[in-house]
Amino acid sequence: METETIPATKGRPREFCVDQALAEALRVFWTKGYDGASMADLTEAMGITKPSLYAAFGNKEALFHKALDLYESEKLDYTRAALEQPTARAVAEYYLRGALDRHCGGEDPKGCMGLLGTLACSPEADSIKADVVRRRASSQRALVERFARAKAEGDLPAHIDPEGLTGHMLAILQGVTVQASAGATRDELERLVDTSLALWPSK
Repeated sequence: METETIPATKGRPREFCVDQALAEALRVFWTKGYDGASMADLTEAMGITKPSLYAAFGNKEALFHKALDLYESEKLDYTRAALEQPTARAVAEYYLRGALDRHCGGEDPKGCMGLLGTLACSPEADSIKADVVRRRASSQRALVERFARAKAEGDLPAHIDPEGLTGHMLAILQGVTVQASAGATRDELERLVDTSLALWPSK
């Protein structure tokens, strides 16, 4: 765990755990979104001064990008494991049930940080939106490639479009995360996932 000494505005240098401070910033962005998270919210949650935040992380935009890196590495690990499942349907089930576990339970905020954090971004936050879109496109490409391989292997019917199937699955995923943030119960969202999987194309 990294500890950094940052010059305080007055007196002795202030030490703080960079990893813990970033984890707290992630929670603030996840809960309030990029525009909704003020510098006062961030510094209070992180337990540091504004000059210390700038010195350790750069500006608010740079901090959000670092928080998004942490979110992807720690909170979206199930998406990488999903791609390794033996069948296309197993990929989809692992992905959707992983989203249920991540976004609908535990102590983390509800919903997807990348999606909810940028839904109401101001024009000044275009680079934030662009980063989230780029990351989402990368994940989408990985799923399209996985479903294309499943189709080539005969695991999916010949008439199925891997891009269309990926888009359908991600639409369900986004519905799950948005509804989770709006207060839907886990039982309600499990029924949504169960219904989607029941409609999965069979050979």
